[in-house]
Amino acid sequence: MPGTSTSSRRPPCRWPRRSRINSTHAGRAMSTVYGEYGPRLKLIPRLVKALVDQAYSRLGARSRFFGAKSAFASQKGRELAARLQAGEALYLMGIGPFGHNTGIALVKVSARDGIEVIANNEEERFSGEKHTNKFPEHSIEAIKETMARRGIAPQDIFAVLASWDYIATMGFDLRVIFEHAPRSLVLMNPKYDPTFNLGHLIQALSAPQRLSRQLGLDETLPIIGMHHHSNHAYLSYAMSPFAGSREPVLVTVLDGTGDNGAISLYVVRDGVWECLRENESTIDSLGHLYGYLSSTQGGWSFLSSEGRYMGAAAWGNGDRLTNPYYRRLRQILYLARDGQVFVNRRMINWHVKSHMEPYAEELVDILGAPIKPSEMWNPDRVLEVENIQHSPITQDRVDKAQALQMVFEDALTHIVEHLIRKTSASKLVMTGGTALNCIANMNLLKSFNREYFKRYLGQDTFLRIWVPPIPGDAGAALGATIQFAAKNGAPCRVNLESPYLCGVAASGAAIAAAVHADGQACSIELGNINDPNDRDRIAELLAHAVSNDAVVGVFQGPAETGPRALGNRSILANPCNVRTLDYLNAKVKRRERVRPLAPMVTLKEAKRLFELDEGAEAADYTAYDYMVLTVRATALAKRLVPAVVHFDGTSRIQIVRERTNPLIYAFLKAMGVRCGVEASVNTSLNVGSPIAQTPAQALQALSRAKAMDGLIMVDRDGRTYAVWRDTEQYQSKLPIFVDDVMKERS
Repeated sequence: MPGTSTSSRRPPCRWPRRSRINSTHAGRAMSTVYGEYGPRLKLIPRLVKALVDQAYSRLGARSRFFGAKSAFASQKGRELAARLQAGEALYLMGIGPFGHNTGIALVKVSARDGIEVIANNEEERFSGEKHTNKFPEHSIEAIKETMARRGIAPQDIFAVLASWDYIATMGFDLRVIFEHAPRSLVLMNPKYDPTFNLGHLIQALSAPQRLSRQLGLDETLPIIGMHHHSNHAYLSYAMSPFAGSREPVLVTVLDGTGDNGAISLYVVRDGVWECLRENESTIDSLGHLYGYLSSTQGGWSFLSSEGRYMGAAAWGNGDRLTNPYYRRLRQILYLARDGQVFVNRRMINWHVKSHMEPYAEELVDILGAPIKPSEMWNPDRVLEVENIQHSPITQDRVDKAQALQMVFEDALTHIVEHLIRKTSASKLVMTGGTALNCIANMNLLKSFNREYFKRYLGQDTFLRIWVPPIPGDAGAALGATIQFAAKNGAPCRVNLESPYLCGVAASGAAIAAAVHADGQACSIELGNINDPNDRDRIAELLAHAVSNDAVVGVFQGPAETGPRALGNRSILANPCNVRTLDYLNAKVKRRERVRPLAPMVTLKEAKRLFELDEGAEAADYTAYDYMVLTVRATALAKRLVPAVVHFDGTSRIQIVRERTNPLIYAFLKAMGVRCGVEASVNTSLNVGSPIAQTPAQALQALSRAKAMDGLIMVDRDGRTYAVWRDTEQYQSKLPIFVDDVMKERS
């Protein structure tokens, strides 16, 4: 690996010294902390922010883009409250116009029924560009189709809410840039921060006109920018089983950055929200810390690195005493009193050079030189996946990954413990991009168990946790609608019947056209899954194929919203075959060996095979429905389903419910008959691209996978087709299994 250093020598310290006693409960030793924390300049940056806020607010008003604290936003909120009180049901649209993970969302709001989520369209699914920062024109076209099918006219939209308060964010970003002037002024050049930069904030002002034009409106529809972290918080709380609880509920937003900081902490008491802290810093960011280090050590592009590095960490040395990198890397964070977290700016450079030169000398000495952006590859933008040569897996690399994971978990535990002690709350909603760190989420439950609460708070309880399927920015536009509705009279609750909210189900004509355009694809109609008998027969076909080591994709209904495939855009494989992991990584997905495979299971099987934590038991263990929380595998799981147990003995499970996905549930029940476990490998239907949204994209994934046996494709009327390709490189087994099941039935 480029720039690798195995040195563990600690050089003489030349830094200003700060010391503290680490107060976390896990018996950690006292620590002395060295470094520089906080901005170099304060007065000038705040003056810059004040001036920019005034100027940009006026500029935004001319474009019909208003801030969250504007008079227009207040007036619109009062009108919404009055109309809800009068018994009306109104439509709110959310938009992420620019910045990474753009998209569009639609909800229906009433005082009686609360908030009904109609759609949450992610632009990357339609455009094929992962984490796209472009205006969501494809998503808007898809939501227009949804509106037309429901009889909703564009004129019925009461208000449009944005995923960020773009008006306030401009001044905040410039304040951060000026904190280390003049060195940091280069950050105003977009090439230094391609994920979110000032250019996106300027482009946002064009959104009202572009959206109105695309919706076919004559007048410009105004947009209200909503506080970004509150978007995350309100969405996640409203979707959780804790919504409406009379007990205090904690909400943590630990993100890359927001409108005015990277960490926002809330408590909700009997429906009343209180923001306990906003850290007002983009640099003191756990999201950016994990993102920069996982990218520059793992070799993947920013925003595509974090989950991969977390998977690699499982192979590393997880002992804080013996991991060769942890002790020194731990100095990159200062865990201060009151749960505060500061990044050691003596060890980093991303606050002045961003992606171009992210490490200071001390960090280079610990981890080696960072991999340059030009030497990275984006695993979601690869056209010829079979030609990719992955970097070798060495103990050195995975030990670094584990060291970062442990440092992150130290900070997470520090924050949560402070909140628990401050509020005595035992219910926690986690959101923001870092909430996708499912290993940290699991370990948090282990830390704050009954023993902890008895010993330190004298309470006979334990931490209960919830993470939504869309904790990252793909949920921010939807969160904007929920925040606006909840602050203006709507009950803050969402009945999340299913996570299948992206786009619309494909028509039979669209599936037929994609098969025809492929040129090498064959298909046969199997029946209709709306008929219980047909559904059981199709589920038996899937189980017969998968239990005999076929690899089959499923394409049905609208797509999942969020980063995890949950049965509507999934690839299924045999969890009982120990060779399945290597086969899928090498031959189908073309990805690194360190990447694990996740299981989908019924609730009954989850209880039998895995150690479900009581902290995730709310609403019948729905915290495990979205692959955001790992569990320990039992000895039985390691024996029966070895393909879905990671190297560290954990599994990122998805519990499938019959009411939300009857086809996949029937398939899992059939797997129980065929191979003795109601379980399957579940990985996303994509190869070097975002999760497939359209029939054409699904066929493209089948083509690029090469060693995949076929697809089960379901149109919007329930008609179901088996689709496969026979090529010189790979002969599909799917038609054989189709014949077998038809013979069994006859």
